[in-house]
Amino acid sequence: MTDANIEVTILSAISEIPAAEWDACACPEAADGGRPSDPFTTHRFLSALETSGSVGQGTGWRPAHLVARLGGEVIATAPMYTKSHSQGEYIFDHAWADAWERAGGRYYPKLQMAVPFTPVTGRRLLTRPGWEDTGRAALLEAAIRVTVSARYSSLHITFCTAEEADAGERMGLLRRKTQQFHWENRGYEDFDAFLADLSSRKRKAIRKERERAQDFGGTIRMLTGDQIEPAHWDAFWTFYQDTGSRKWGRPYLTRAFFDIAHDSLRDDCLLILAEREGRPIAGALNLIGRHTLFGRYWGAIEDHPFLHFECCYYQAIDYAIANGLARVEAGAQGEHKLARGYLPTETHSLHWMGDPGFRDAVARYLEAERSAVGEEIAYLSAFGPFRRIESPD
Repeated sequence: MTDANIEVTILSAISEIPAAEWDACACPEAADGGRPSDPFTTHRFLSALETSGSVGQGTGWRPAHLVARLGGEVIATAPMYTKSHSQGEYIFDHAWADAWERAGGRYYPKLQMAVPFTPVTGRRLLTRPGWEDTGRAALLEAAIRVTVSARYSSLHITFCTAEEADAGERMGLLRRKTQQFHWENRGYEDFDAFLADLSSRKRKAIRKERERAQDFGGTIRMLTGDQIEPAHWDAFWTFYQDTGSRKWGRPYLTRAFFDIAHDSLRDDCLLILAEREGRPIAGALNLIGRHTLFGRYWGAIEDHPFLHFECCYYQAIDYAIANGLARVEAGAQGEHKLARGYLPTETHSLHWMGDPGFRDAVARYLEAERSAVGEEIAYLSAFGPFRRIESPD
């Protein structure tokens, strides 16, 4: 049980809390003037989503952020949304929704504690330092109370940390394990040093891919901060629209999001542009964390062999090595990343259902799924691209 003096309120917009109070929970490490570990839970990023209309009325993502206060001081927050669909989450529960509604239930609306459209692991139960246990418990209890009182089918906390998954599991939430592919920096001096860690066949294949990709007849540039100009966002919006319409039916982010990003997020952004004859023809948008480069969106108006891999994976590795970042997270799914040095990594989520029968059915499914995911990660890791060092007899 949490302290009875803790008051938890729901915000219908991130603008209802000052940025300094939110960020004191979301990114206290950035108080030293450095980058946040997770740029996606910052007040400025969540505000850009809301102000641009990417979430909110008519999107199926209605903000319902939690704020926990003790003695008037904010000790914990959580980005939370009432959802009327399961799009833009990347932890798929469509089969659960179908089963529940075929049984006569109403799956939507549901509660989602997450960063919209962002399959990136990070803290979802944001606490001030020293308030981790108390703050997490207060947020989880409040989220469950909201789910029950509103008669929602379920609560979902997606891409949380393993530590949060442990805490939620102890409080009775169901734990789900999935996987992504991440690149880890083993102290490489340059890209060639990374290649030297790979098997000969993979090393040659990557070199050939990079040669083919860079033979598109133009140049590739990395832009961040004030190097990014409004015209670059115009070009990237064209790329993003094409990819979004093909993958999701319509892009999740509005055009206004990129204008706001130019004003408030460009220091957090790395824009990789492929240009031919002075005209951008493809690009990849990344966000820069304190220790991690997060690949988010890619698009192109011309098709060139391996240019996608070059802009999204290899240029990202180049940037991470040059800037001393520990890893690159290149988004959800994609076993093709394995051959390019990105290894399988566990991701976690938490789920709560009020109906006992529904909960038991999902629990049995998750138990089998966790076993399958664990076996797949072990198999893929064993047959990864890195050189095998023979142990001495």
